[in-house]
Amino acid sequence: MNIRDILKEKLTEEELSHLRTSFDIVGDIAIIEIPEEIQSRKKEIAKAILKVHKNVHNVCMKTGAREGEFRLRGVELIAGETTLTTHMESGCKILVDVAKAYFSVRESTERLRIAEMVKPKETVMVLFAGVGPYAIVIGKKRPDIGKIYALEINPDAVRLMEDNVRINRLQTKVFPVLGDARKDCKPYYGKCNRVIMPLPHTAHKFLDVAFHLLKKKGGTIHLYHIEDEGDVSTEVMDKMKEFSGKRKYEISEKRKVLPYSPGSYKFCIDVRVF
Repeated sequence: MNIRDILKEKLTEEELSHLRTSFDIVGDIAIIEIPEEIQSRKKEIAKAILKVHKNVHNVCMKTGAREGEFRLRGVELIAGETTLTTHMESGCKILVDVAKAYFSVRESTERLRIAEMVKPKETVMVLFAGVGPYAIVIGKKRPDIGKIYALEINPDAVRLMEDNVRINRLQTKVFPVLGDARKDCKPYYGKCNRVIMPLPHTAHKFLDVAFHLLKKKGGTIHLYHIEDEGDVSTEVMDKMKEFSGKRKYEISEKRKVLPYSPGSYKFCIDVRVF
């Protein structure tokens, strides 16, 4: 029996026409979108989800888009007791509070791809690190890594990241940093082989920081950006040219990560710097 079958006896045909049955599951939390027309039925919908998905113990309803400096989405807990959960990904335990910190369950494949690209003894900087999923997966999958610095401006996310480092026994590999990417990266300038920038709307504005972070011999920047299919956008190319200074670089790959909106996608742009 599926969610729609359960709700047939509780919702009218008109209400069922608004029902959305696809949603993300983070740990034991389902994060659902309920159209305004049927929000009065949110408790019944949550109960149906709990009945069908035995691994789900809490249900949160989206109450807004991601916004603000911390990239937080408004959520309302409509079933269960907590917005805190432990999510399993690529053999890692990732503690997440879906109400207090950014985390995308849909990017697990991309995080694993990046981890597999990292070479032994590298020093990696993850900007806009959230609760640390990129850093944790890299640390677990690459035990021969040098150091991974993970910088995040949201104090709640950094506290969770510190817990994730401890839970996954990566204290000698992953180093959370509470700070602003524009103001607090200077101690790491010239020390990194690889910079990861998973902030798709505005990461390109911090490309000057990324170029400074790389060692003199160069390295790799993974820039995430929202754009249409085709060539890398003029906006991104202009920022690269402006911020690269005298350094040479090339775009080695532009890879589609996820659909974002009709006609646009989240891409990862891999940049080799020499």
